Parts: sequence; C-alpha cells; structure tokens
Amino acid sequence: MNKTVDYFMHPQSPWSCLGHDELHRICALHNADIRIKPIDLGNKVFPVSGGVPLAKRAPQRQDYRFVELERWRAKREVAINLRPRFFPANADTACRLIIAADRLHGAHAAFDLAGRLMRATWCQERDVADDHTLRAILHEAGMPADPMFLAIPDTHQVFDAYTQEAMDRGVFGVPWYVFEGTPYWGQDRLEFLERALAS
Repeated sequence: MNKTVDYFMHPQSPWSCLGHDELHRICALHNADIRIKPIDLGNKVFPVSGGVPLAKRAPQRQDYRFVELERWRAKREVAINLRPRFFPANADTACRLIIAADRLHGAHAAFDLAGRLMRATWCQERDVADDHTLRAILHEAGMPADPMFLAIPDTHQVFDAYTQEAMDRGVFGVPWYVFEGTPYWGQDRLEFLERALAS
C-alpha cells in the first residue's frame, strides 16, 4: 500500500510553486501518493490563524521575503519572477479547476494542472483570474475547457471542505504537507518530509 501525503496549497503562493516539482520528485522516489487540496488561504485561513496578507506586512518582512525568494529560486532552479505582473490575483476559480481535474482526470492530472497554474503566475506573466487564460492552460494540459468549468457543480463545496479541513488541522500557511499525522510547513521543510517518507 502506498504512502500518502496531503498537500494543502494555493496557486498564488510562490512557495508552493517553488516546492511543487520537488514534492513530486520525493514522493515518486518513495512511492507516496499526493492528495492535493487547494484552500482559501487569504479569506478564511489567515483570519483565524494570525496570518497577514503580503501588502499589510511590515516593510522589513516584505523586503526579507525577496531575499528568501531569490535564495530558493536558485536552489530549486525554478525561474520565478519576484514581482509578477498578475499578483495578487483572485485564484478561487483556479483552485476549483484543480479540484475538478482531480475528479475528472485523477490526482496526477490535478497535480500537473496546479503546477501549470502556478507557473502561469510566477514564471509566465499570465493572469489566472482571467477565464480565457484558464481555458488556454486547460488546453495546454490536454483537458477540455468547457466540462472543467461547467460539469462539476460541487467544486465550491469541496474547496470549502478542504479549507475547513485545513483550519481544523492547524494549517496557517502554504505549502503545508501532512504525512502520517505530522505537519510540514513550507517548501523548505521538504527535506524533513523526505526523511519521514524514507523511514
């Protein structure tokens, strides 16, 4: 029986983007399945967990964020833009599309789509709040756009359920990984997750 990692994420998170491929690598190496769970970070998780939207953080914290982003984009070899044109953007529909992809095409397709949506913002200067952009990304992923938008009526409920689950499990930021009940916050904790998977 394969191991399973719960992966709470949001497509507007540069840290989720930086860790996405590395998560895939270590889970593939250790025969672990990934259960991807997009959540409403800004509107629901932050208010109950003490999180502050980026624009409201102290200047010192905002400045140091760029230092860390530069450091980790070099280490992960992911060419993210530090100041992308379409950030922040409303990614609720993008989150629901990841859920729909999971329902229609399975976990691998959902994980692939999530990566494409994050790279759209952080590497390609594309607006994931725009329906035309989302349809183009679905097409690039080999998925039919119309059914993804229209055929899965419960994606709102699943999105809300994942968000509530995240809050119930103490999630306060993304990416957030859970393996065998142990949480790992941030893509810089993937080394510890890998150690747990290896053992």
